Amino acid sequence: MQEDGRRSNQDRTLRTRAALIAAARRLFVAKGYADTGTPELVAEAGVTRGALYHHFVDKQALFRAVVEAENAALAAEIERAAPEELGAMEALIAGGEAFLAAMSEPGRTRLLLIEAPAVLGRETVDAIDAAHGGRTLREGIAAAVASGLLRPVPLETAALLLSAVYDRAALSMAAGAAGEEWRALIRRVLDGLRVPAG
Repeated sequence: MQEDGRRSNQDRTLRTRAALIAAARRLFVAKGYADTGTPELVAEAGVTRGALYHHFVDKQALFRAVVEAENAALAAEIERAAPEELGAMEALIAGGEAFLAAMSEPGRTRLLLIEAPAVLGRETVDAIDAAHGGRTLREGIAAAVASGLLRPVPLETAALLLSAVYDRAALSMAAGAAGEEWRALIRRVLDGLRVPAG
């Protein structure tokens, strides 16, 4: 009986936390971090102010949880689109395409590439990215190099460079730029890193 009570409390805790993160995402996307107040957050989530502060020390901690959840979702979308069976180079290309497609979800580019660095700081955002989308990119580059398809490159530097290109493409596309120009240029960059055939 006690175990059922514990499970029920854990379920309630997880549901409350999930409700807060989902509500915060909606509000942060619609209004931005600065213009979203904690009274709105608790009203949107349907919880008390006490519940908010039980789960998160402050609004910034809740924002960080939203950013971490978005990064985890982004990495999952990339991994689904780029299974190992594709082959290393094809998976690297498919992963990049999946990133751009995932970033087209309304509000995601603003949340992750504009608001997050401003609110959390570059170092924190880079650490979160390194555990999620940045990790998938590093793994993709490493697999392509190990397979002999990509020239040997300094892994961290190459990942940072390509990540910056993908982020810039996502920002530009969110502002209305044609995605095909960016995709074509990224393919040319990757082709330039390929080991020449024969």
